[in-house]
Amino acid sequence: MDILFEISERLIRGLSTHFQRYLSKKIEWDNRLIEIKGARGTGKTTLMLQRAKELQKKHLVLYTSLDLPYFYTNSIFDLADTFYKSGGNYLFLDEIHKYPNVKLGQDWSNELKAIYDSFPELRIVYSSSSLLHLYKGNGDLSRRKVSYELYGLSYREFLNFQYGEKFEAVPLSELLSNHIQIAREINERIKPLANFNEYLQIGYYPFFKESKSNYPARLLNIINLIIESDIPAVVSAPSENTEKLKKLLGAISSTVPYTPNIKALSNHLSIADYRTTLKYLNLLEHGGLIKQLSANSIGNKTLQKPDKIYIQNTNLLHVLAPKNTETGTIRETFFYNQLLTEHQVTYPKIGDFFIDQHILFEVGGKSKTQKQLESYDGEKYIVADNIESGFGNKIPLWMFGFLY
Repeated sequence: MDILFEISERLIRGLSTHFQRYLSKKIEWDNRLIEIKGARGTGKTTLMLQRAKELQKKHLVLYTSLDLPYFYTNSIFDLADTFYKSGGNYLFLDEIHKYPNVKLGQDWSNELKAIYDSFPELRIVYSSSSLLHLYKGNGDLSRRKVSYELYGLSYREFLNFQYGEKFEAVPLSELLSNHIQIAREINERIKPLANFNEYLQIGYYPFFKESKSNYPARLLNIINLIIESDIPAVVSAPSENTEKLKKLLGAISSTVPYTPNIKALSNHLSIADYRTTLKYLNLLEHGGLIKQLSANSIGNKTLQKPDKIYIQNTNLLHVLAPKNTETGTIRETFFYNQLLTEHQVTYPKIGDFFIDQHILFEVGGKSKTQKQLESYDGEKYIVADNIESGFGNKIPLWMFGFLY
């Protein structure tokens, strides 16, 4: 186990805590078992290492990734036992879904349950793919764990991370009621439209900082890894399903926002049962590649035909469909992506998006009018691109990037 401590020390020591993600303030770190899930590349490892670095000042901490060769012959439970007896307090387990299951009939969920029950003074934080809740583990952790999901950078976080700004998040209710004053204060500090297109193309995943020129290629590699590695690691499926998932993603990205014809999609993929196509859509969504939009938010979404399908974020859209980055699509994709982290988003009969079952939004350019929303008597807003500040119920699109 010495090698794990050595790696842990090296990784924690070399990490900066200057910029921290929105989720770090929302997590109740005193819980005994914390799950941090999210799509590949969103920054789960950095979030865990930053927390480990803070705790290391007063506690014995160990961070390890479960894909290390050490776990080919050693179990998580044995690690926890040795760590606890050595005075360990906080155990950070990264990429739990890659644990190779050392003992027959056991998996990581069994072992985490046993650790939780056997070492009441030990606190565990583990990260996983956003697909993990589809995995049917042997151990029931539902009553023990507290789960959080990490999304990619918001526009606000991008400005803070890339340009050293110190903007705080603005709740939706405050933004809607006070957007003129908020926009005025932000405009006094920066020109919010100047860096907006940069964010839309390369600002969602934190690793853009490492190399902007290599960002598109790395993003394409992540898409392949999600389909070829992350999905099979959680859901047992024949290898030919990987190719069908790629074809399905290609079909969607070529015509987003995609109004799905499930029968046509099924025929295109040579799938006899349309329910299988719906399950494939569900896998792509939980893998962080697409986002389905339905009028009804209740029920089993796995078997529910969506009204529209979007690529999950604008960065993915730029690399998956570089010739299909129509301005209206980019606007809607950005708005949907920034709202879905904290709010319920459904497809309305009029307008573009229905938020939390009572607020209607229409997304468009700076000349967009309220004509399409006239028949709705409830709370409604125009979201307009290419304006620095709004008036009345007309709000700049970029401001919705300050929600988290």
